[in-house]
Amino acid sequence: MTGAKRKKKSVLWSKMHTPHCEDIKQWCRRRLPILEWAPHYNLKENLLPDTVSGIMLAVQQVTQGLAFAMLSSVHPVFGLYGSLFPAIIYAIFGRGRHVATGTFALTSLISANAVERLVPQSAQNLSTEGNASVLGLSDFEMQRIGVAAAVSFLAGVIQVAMFVLQLGSVTFLLTEPVISAMTTGAATHVVTSQVKYLLGMKMPYISGPLGFFYIYAYVFENIKSVRLEALLLSLLSIVVLVLVKELNEQFKRKIKVVLPVDLVLIIAASFACYCTNMENTYGLEVVGHIPKGIPPPRAPRMDILSAVITEAFGVALVGYAASLALAQGSAKKFKYSVDDNQEFLAHGLSNVISSFFFCIPSAAAMGRTAGLYSTGAKTQVACLISCIFVLIVIYAIGPLLYWLPMCVLASIIVVGLKGMLIQFRDLKKYWNVDKIDWGIWVSTYIFTICFAANVGLLFGVVCTIAIVIGRFPRAKTLRIKNMKEMEFKVKTETDSETLQQVKIISINNPLVFLNAKKFHMDLMNIIQKENASNQLLDDISKCEQNTLLNSLSNGNCNEEASQSCPNDKCSLVLDCSGLTFFDYSGVSMLVEVYMDCKDRSVDVLLAHCTASLMKAMQYYGNLDSEKPIFFESVSAAISNIHSNKFQYVVNSCFLDLETMSL
Repeated sequence: MTGAKRKKKSVLWSKMHTPHCEDIKQWCRRRLPILEWAPHYNLKENLLPDTVSGIMLAVQQVTQGLAFAMLSSVHPVFGLYGSLFPAIIYAIFGRGRHVATGTFALTSLISANAVERLVPQSAQNLSTEGNASVLGLSDFEMQRIGVAAAVSFLAGVIQVAMFVLQLGSVTFLLTEPVISAMTTGAATHVVTSQVKYLLGMKMPYISGPLGFFYIYAYVFENIKSVRLEALLLSLLSIVVLVLVKELNEQFKRKIKVVLPVDLVLIIAASFACYCTNMENTYGLEVVGHIPKGIPPPRAPRMDILSAVITEAFGVALVGYAASLALAQGSAKKFKYSVDDNQEFLAHGLSNVISSFFFCIPSAAAMGRTAGLYSTGAKTQVACLISCIFVLIVIYAIGPLLYWLPMCVLASIIVVGLKGMLIQFRDLKKYWNVDKIDWGIWVSTYIFTICFAANVGLLFGVVCTIAIVIGRFPRAKTLRIKNMKEMEFKVKTETDSETLQQVKIISINNPLVFLNAKKFHMDLMNIIQKENASNQLLDDISKCEQNTLLNSLSNGNCNEEASQSCPNDKCSLVLDCSGLTFFDYSGVSMLVEVYMDCKDRSVDVLLAHCTASLMKAMQYYGNLDSEKPIFFESVSAAISNIHSNKFQYVVNSCFLDLETMSL
């Protein structure tokens, strides 16, 4: 008997630990999303829009690659490599269909700190002897890209480690106000770093705490050294870029292909500089020699990893936070989902693998992602097609960019950050929705300006957690109201032919960034279960909880109630009497729930809302103005549903939002 038990136990144990072929396939599809979408790619419907988007994306990748490489204090050609390899790797491992990974202003600015600290400008060596095998670049340039590649490698390792530790589940701490303030502050830093090129000034590299203010102090002290030619060319470039991009945005529905003004400006400026010899005549700084081809891979410098760990953590956190926000935004816009942990893996491998090909740190950029939106990209194929054109530039067109003025590249960087800089407009929104989030935004921005993007990000997260800890002890949890009290206040019609199901859910905790996602997930699960079942419960014990409010039933189960509802229509009443306080993330999630339910033909009504909650929701989202959605009580909401002359079932539900322990 004992032997039989042991044998049975060993068989069960072997079944538990023997991986099945189907399990391996599912794991591969989960970790290699390209295996999931590539076999089902629709050539007829998607290839043309993806090709057009890929061409336009390639223009942005090339121009931003050159510009952000200079921002990272390395040779421009390495920006072209950084526009190629990370995009390919993310297309394989990432789930964001409209996420254009490549060079990124914020990560370039952070890595520049390590480059300038370990290989300062004073160590420049113009000799190219012994480096002919590496594209003919000098020792100085190779040392600098070695530092940038080391930052990229270590940042990628950190991101992969976060994936292994499943830290994607804590990304709810990266609230929208914190991300918005951090990226706006970092964009301000980037613009400040380009002032010397816009003005044509020679300026030493300035960084560290309050470095933002020291740069402008130096500019005003040396205002006489501004080159008028560079200033005028910068102003002209900015005006042209802004004007044409605004026209493209305004008439994008009437024209099939937008004008690639960045590419046109680069060609025109390079040609003008070549014809007039601006480099020697006016002393304008130009990009210089850009070698052809891609060098063989080389491992990044491992001996300096300990020296760049601060910048690596900054790149890992800031790059992931900005990229995840774009991925989640695109997923929400186009109705698909992204995995926070998988994004850690995708961006981590993009940085690790690309570091062997002389690439600077990478991440997704707002401008490129917005470009994919506007050009109608369907899948990641658009990014892969853009890589083909980037390769053409690397092997054929790159050397022709020798005469491109640096002030024009700086202008492209500044205008490309417009999407981040105009986030200042969000301040009004935060003030109207939640003044505490407004305060978090302002303080995070100030910390980012005074110190760095990673410091501002950490401060914003800590500040958000501290405020929630201070607010939660005052939260009161209310019990769900007795459904019998509602029965006396509601009268029903007996001649209606349609049965409408009403589900009442009581929110009995604060709705903040800690539990907003869980609230949305639980609510959608409840709605999906109702749609899937499409049938009233006929169990006697459950019938006591689900009261049929019509004169025929009188609270008892009957055959008509137990049958499926033909032409059924559902309504959802959210009792917000227990929602003691909320933040911007909570309001955003409530509006998202309303819009999602509207798409599912589920009417949403909110009862017992405070004046501040109604004001915040109306200000945040475009709610349906034709139908009232806010009511003084649950009974009033049900009466409004009843006015449509439906029979209906009231289903009470207590939704206790679990808050994560801090």
